[in-house]
Amino acid sequence: MSVESSAWAPLRVAAFRSLWLALLASNIGTWMQTVGAQWLLVEESGADTLVAVVQTAGTLPIVLLALPAGALADIFDRRRLLIAVQVFLTGIGALLTTLTLTGNMPPTLLLTLTFVLGAGQAVTAPAWQSVIPELVPRPQLASASALGAISMNLARAVGPAVAGLLIAGAGAGVVFGLNTVSFAVFALVLWRWRTAGAATAGAPERFASAVRSGGRYVRHSPVVRRILLRAGLFLVPGSALWALLPLVASRGLGLGSGGYGVLLGAVGVGAVAGALLLPRLRARWSLNRLLLIASVLFAAILTALALSRSPVVVVAALLPAGVAWVMVLSSVNASMQLFLPNWVRARGLAIYQIVFAGAQAAGALVWGVLSDVAGLAAAHLAAVALMLAGAVTLRWWPLRDTTGLDRDPAVFWPEPHLEHEPDDHDGPVVVVASYPVSAGREEAFTEAMQGVRRSRLRTGAVRWGLFHDGERAGRMVEVYVVPSWDEHLRQHTGRLTGADRETEERALALADGPPEVSHLLSARG
Repeated sequence: MSVESSAWAPLRVAAFRSLWLALLASNIGTWMQTVGAQWLLVEESGADTLVAVVQTAGTLPIVLLALPAGALADIFDRRRLLIAVQVFLTGIGALLTTLTLTGNMPPTLLLTLTFVLGAGQAVTAPAWQSVIPELVPRPQLASASALGAISMNLARAVGPAVAGLLIAGAGAGVVFGLNTVSFAVFALVLWRWRTAGAATAGAPERFASAVRSGGRYVRHSPVVRRILLRAGLFLVPGSALWALLPLVASRGLGLGSGGYGVLLGAVGVGAVAGALLLPRLRARWSLNRLLLIASVLFAAILTALALSRSPVVVVAALLPAGVAWVMVLSSVNASMQLFLPNWVRARGLAIYQIVFAGAQAAGALVWGVLSDVAGLAAAHLAAVALMLAGAVTLRWWPLRDTTGLDRDPAVFWPEPHLEHEPDDHDGPVVVVASYPVSAGREEAFTEAMQGVRRSRLRTGAVRWGLFHDGERAGRMVEVYVVPSWDEHLRQHTGRLTGADRETEERALALADGPPEVSHLLSARG
């Protein structure tokens, strides 16, 4: 296997290696933090609910804050944003540690600080994910994504085990202290990394506008929507494994907490193996074939969990579960990173994080309720049916091959020259482009302009239309509305990609000449 395709190739990049190790330590600390918080609440009144709410307090911020966090990561320097967040988390962790060690940690405050830590992690995730393409070459992004899965699964396996030992010997406060140190170490490694990506040209976007433009980009990008769909169709039934595994261990197999740890460890070992195998599998199979095989494999594993009462069989089934989990999610995540242009990458990845967290949360709720009503085996088998149904939809909704698309920024529009120079935030702006199109080409031109329509809407337009000129035969008029002059200038100077240029050139090849373009500015005082 070549160095470029090796599963470990990204770790040969010094900056990525240092940051990945620091993030691994932080992920382990996060799992330790969760176990420590749950342990502090086990003796409280209403402990069952309070312990469950710890997970909710840690993950709810991802759903609530991921898109605003993505906008921040696209607006500001990502390295500086990550450093600021880790310093903030270090302060919150220090407060949590001090109050716990001094015996001043009531449940309400513990859950509040857990939510605040979760909010910091929600801001960290899209910024870190969007930095990865700046650290490793594009051919290594899939391996880098797989290494991210290794980090999460190692943390899931190691963190709770280490936390359990430390809590028994020294108390939850020490666990919180180590988590605080992991934030500080991550901040230090980020500070030492001096090769941040190039800054975005021009003034940064306004926050509210950035949030809206991120949502528009995803809404008008069929490739991104398809990636999110494929992720959701796997994650909802796949979440049955994580949601029901504690019940499989206790009710189905009669195991205690140690046995449950062994089951989680088996998934973790499988995930590591899957990450190592992924480059070979991607070289052998197409992305859609990989998703199909992984989905069918995961359905077989869920069937084994539903029917088997043998710990050996269940452990053997969970090993390939980790492989299949990494095969799907690393491939989907890498597809997002490869496709999204830099100006909106963090916002697109933030929406992916929302789908990731939301699909698992919704799926876990469904499978838990179904298990209570119909039994553990029935819940697993229902997840099997849904997983197989999702696999079948690959025939109609496959992931699109984007390997040939040029995702680099392309500045190819002529600079507008206006008699009246508007302020950046003046708007709305109406752009009118009149194309000479012969009668025999109108139908083909109209079809080609649908790709242009999506490009305009992805990069800033809020309305678009194509019309026949009623006074002049052989003229077709494109009209689109952009919220502000600043938004339109960003279309000129960095939001368009090489793929957008190719789309526009296909349409222009069907016209009889270049368009006449005019900009209509708002007359409001």
